[in-house]
Amino acid sequence: MISYLGIIAALSAAFLWAASSTVYSLLGLKIPPLKLNLYKGLIAIALILITLVIINDLKFTVQFSTLIWLVISGMVGIGLGDTAYFLALKHNGPRQTLLLETLAPPLAGGLAWIFLGETLTIRAWSGIILTVLGVCWVISEKTKDSYNPGQKRKLGIIWGVLAAMAQATAAVISRYALVESGIAPLNSTLIRLSGGTVIILPLLLLFPQPRVNLHREITSRKWKTPLILVVTAFASTYLGIWLQQTALKYTPTGVATTLLATSPLFILPIAKVRGEKISFRAILGVIMALIGIANL
Repeated sequence: MISYLGIIAALSAAFLWAASSTVYSLLGLKIPPLKLNLYKGLIAIALILITLVIINDLKFTVQFSTLIWLVISGMVGIGLGDTAYFLALKHNGPRQTLLLETLAPPLAGGLAWIFLGETLTIRAWSGIILTVLGVCWVISEKTKDSYNPGQKRKLGIIWGVLAAMAQATAAVISRYALVESGIAPLNSTLIRLSGGTVIILPLLLLFPQPRVNLHREITSRKWKTPLILVVTAFASTYLGIWLQQTALKYTPTGVATTLLATSPLFILPIAKVRGEKISFRAILGVIMALIGIANL
């Protein structure tokens, strides 16, 4: 049985990621992907620790096997997957990158079927297919800002596919860990973020990144970039991954990842607010995806 709590959590996370992707694509012009991933992870970890202290839940018990699986999930999905995602954003922009992210739901559903023995009804699979097709229909539309000729689009596609594969694999691992334990979503988020952040450190040694002058901006009281980074990390990582873990705990993997992949649909109202023109094709794509979600 599919929980409405999981559905609401997944759609909320999708909205936050859609809004954040446009900001991250701009931050990526100033901050290298690995460092951007590290900064957002450290900010989110600090926020979660503060939250756990406030609710007096900093000391929690977790089985060693669950801990290991959540750490691995974080390393794959957050450490590697988000870095690949930022690289894809840098080369392709939000809309094309989010298109590639729609590969994650069918991959996750297949992996969950093979390794977890999860079964979905024909109606659920048809909902997944309709949702993915609707999302693809929306963001495959060529727009003026969908592709920057100055970037390496083919390289961006490779990074986008790798990001989708990492997200699907991490979702299945996380789902396995969550259903086998009683750990709360916020606690599991902290473990996953810690694993994802730890793996970035050796990557920074292997792949040196350009220097970032955030410290200079802070000391010179130019708070714009650091403040935007903190707010975006709060929305996308702190709240987003917490909601993602909630969705994976209460909803089957294939359904959860499908709903989490609806971020591109939320780009449309964001684009409308920014004064961009929304085509009839885009509206049809949204309707198709919403019908798919209703069948889950």
